[in-house]
Amino acid sequence: MAEFICRLGTPSGEIMTRIVEATAASEAKSQLESEGFRVFAVSNAEKGLSAVLQMGGAGKKGRVKAGDFLLFNQQLSALLRAGIPVLQSINLLKNRSGSSTLRAVLTDVEDKIKSGVSLSEAFEEQGMFPKIYTASLLAGERSGALDDVLARYVDYLKRNVAVARKLRGAIAYPLFLLVAASFMVAFLTLYIVPRMSDLFKGLSTNQGLPTVTVVVLTFSNFVAGNIWWLLPLVLVLVFALVVWLRSPSGKLVLHKFLLSLPIVGALIKQMTTAQLGRSLSTLLAGGITLPDSWDIASEAITNLELRRRSQSVLPMIREGRSFTEALDKANWLPELALDMIGIGEKSGSLREMLDEVANFYDAESEVRLEQLTTLLEPVILVFMAGIVITILLAIYLPIINTISSGPFSGKR
Repeated sequence: MAEFICRLGTPSGEIMTRIVEATAASEAKSQLESEGFRVFAVSNAEKGLSAVLQMGGAGKKGRVKAGDFLLFNQQLSALLRAGIPVLQSINLLKNRSGSSTLRAVLTDVEDKIKSGVSLSEAFEEQGMFPKIYTASLLAGERSGALDDVLARYVDYLKRNVAVARKLRGAIAYPLFLLVAASFMVAFLTLYIVPRMSDLFKGLSTNQGLPTVTVVVLTFSNFVAGNIWWLLPLVLVLVFALVVWLRSPSGKLVLHKFLLSLPIVGALIKQMTTAQLGRSLSTLLAGGITLPDSWDIASEAITNLELRRRSQSVLPMIREGRSFTEALDKANWLPELALDMIGIGEKSGSLREMLDEVANFYDAESEVRLEQLTTLLEPVILVFMAGIVITILLAIYLPIINTISSGPFSGKR
């Protein structure tokens, strides 16, 4: 006999989760239906709650923007708190949404709710929302405090959106510098230097052309003369690299490399710690057990290497080990975070301490992010300035040498 986690609808309309022993999923479903339950999902208990919350049909709709999704959940939480029923709230927000994608999603959600499907299941069937969201909705339905759970999720989403905006804003200027300097170098290499080569051939100097000029001329003439096959080759290589980096093996290699960088690696760990702490706190506040909360929250870790290291945590929790000990075995969380979580676990205030961990490492990651951008800007400027100065020296040194050895050199 195996255990199956089943999401059920009771005859009174309540949504609940129940563990049933049966030889197969079909038998568990039949057993529950004979008892008068409506069975929404059946999953092997070994796969945990996240398997019950799998999102089917991924990619069948467009993507909802983070800002639109945040605004929708803020408004939904406010309407539910005001006592407006779920179906009416969805209808109101559908009509007022400025996003065509979100309107299409809410139309489908409304139709599913009318047919008797729960709110959490209606959203999970859209195939575009994170598990933490559908799990929060499920927890709210089970506890009867959907408005409170949504309010906590809105706070979680606000912080995530704010972090993403700060990250984009921090890398925007260094990226602009890199692109602008690259265009300048390409213009000098492909346009200016080849046109100066005829002038260099006419210069008569006893010493010949400087080494730097010979190197730059050789490189520039090679690139300019073979641009029609070099450019497609570079584009193909870049495309192949992008495709490989999007594959699981490529992502893993990239994420391992990023973790090995001095400031970047520490920043990624701090941001992941903050995100993980906030996710766990949100799920625990919704009444989801610690193992299931970790099962869902750990899958939201974006760095594949850190996610791989975290795979040992869930089996250890289910074996009866302490949460702090299991996290320590993952071997990537900062020591201070482990100490704070350990204190929270021993004192029975784990959820509150996870909030504190998230807030602390949010602040730490902001400082680290500022350090990174402060370092990147001068590094990019110095590197690109060195290339530009080398090209300019290659252009002007032969002219200076010719003038200094010519009739106007002042030698008698």
